[in-house]
Amino acid sequence: MSDTKARIIERLTGFVAGKGQGDFELNPALWLEARDLKEEELRPAAVLVPLVERPEGLTVLLTKRTDHLYDHAGQISFPGGRVEPDDENAIATALRETEEEIGVGPEHIEIVGEIDTYMTGTGFSITPVVGFVSPDYTLQIDEFEVAEVFEVPLAFVMDPDNHERRSAVYKGVERHFYVLPYEDRYIWGATAGMLVSLHARVMGPVLVE
Repeated sequence: MSDTKARIIERLTGFVAGKGQGDFELNPALWLEARDLKEEELRPAAVLVPLVERPEGLTVLLTKRTDHLYDHAGQISFPGGRVEPDDENAIATALRETEEEIGVGPEHIEIVGEIDTYMTGTGFSITPVVGFVSPDYTLQIDEFEVAEVFEVPLAFVMDPDNHERRSAVYKGVERHFYVLPYEDRYIWGATAGMLVSLHARVMGPVLVE
């Protein structure tokens, strides 16, 4: 077992995920006040943060959403989606959505744990579920939702020098967000924010309550 995998297991096993601020951490009181959106009204969702166990090291599997989708069209994201009534918990949602979107079933995934939920300005409360993925899977992509699947070395994600904070003006308001530029990819928004949260949970100091 690699040192990185051992550290991830140590930091996530038994960790009780809490409510993270997500987009609102970088933009305090911006969307909640502007849209009069209460926290309990956020739509629950879950994603899988898939860590593929390659011989050369762990990678993060990511998807690019198709351009015609209503939510987050064309953006780089994790496999995942809204919690359905029949889903037992966030893990069930993440596993179901991963199999539906890219054809990777639960038999290829070893769930480790969760990190803090991520609230988005578009009205979702996302639970990121972290799992190790065996590399012998075969992709079966849902072409309606997924335009592309690719992997990024976890070492790149775990290097804080790659976590850029940027801003842009949207509807007359300056908004701040994380970006992880990788080769010709532009990982930003909620996905980048959750990767930064993963880094903080795995590599940050242990906080004693």
